[in-house]
Amino acid sequence: MNTDPSDAPILDVLRSPATSNSLESLRARLAVAAAQENLLDVAYTTIDSPVGALLLAATPKGLVRVAYANEGHDHVLDTLAHKLSPRILRAPARLDVAARELDEYFTGRRHGFDLPLDLSLSHGFRQLVQQHLPEIGYGETRSYRQMAELVGNPNAVRAVGTACATNPLPIVVPCHRVVRSDGSPGGYVGGLAAKATLLGLEAA
Repeated sequence: MNTDPSDAPILDVLRSPATSNSLESLRARLAVAAAQENLLDVAYTTIDSPVGALLLAATPKGLVRVAYANEGHDHVLDTLAHKLSPRILRAPARLDVAARELDEYFTGRRHGFDLPLDLSLSHGFRQLVQQHLPEIGYGETRSYRQMAELVGNPNAVRAVGTACATNPLPIVVPCHRVVRSDGSPGGYVGGLAAKATLLGLEAA
């Protein structure tokens, strides 16, 4: 007789032969149980996108991390565990809204994000710059110098570049819209191909 793994006690599932369905069910149930007991501080999931697999992570305050595959998702999760909390678990349902808004963005149906954000991974001048990045409109770009002027420190061009390079929420906080004064793309955490893809999408 076949039974739904979601109906079985967690210990019984653990004692049973592992299948993809039972493991996924167990993972989901652990996420729910951890949330109910206030044991889940960081929820994460991964999604596919035109710029590769993206890791999304959120705290109760909001989306805290968007990471490209080239950053090493395991490394990012380890960093989150050390910087935020070791109580971290794959819990896709907690990221449903973020995943949906990103899908809408990539399909051209969304030009801005309406997500609560947790900016606790950045501090000081870097966080100040990142807070101003959403002021660059969809399909627009600003130079690093213009961003330095916008935040009231026109000599901090290099520091603006560092703030963009260390942005923990790329795409949602649009550091890809910051380019060099000559119009060349400059660096990007997801790589130049990803930056070109995002700018091309917004220019279409």
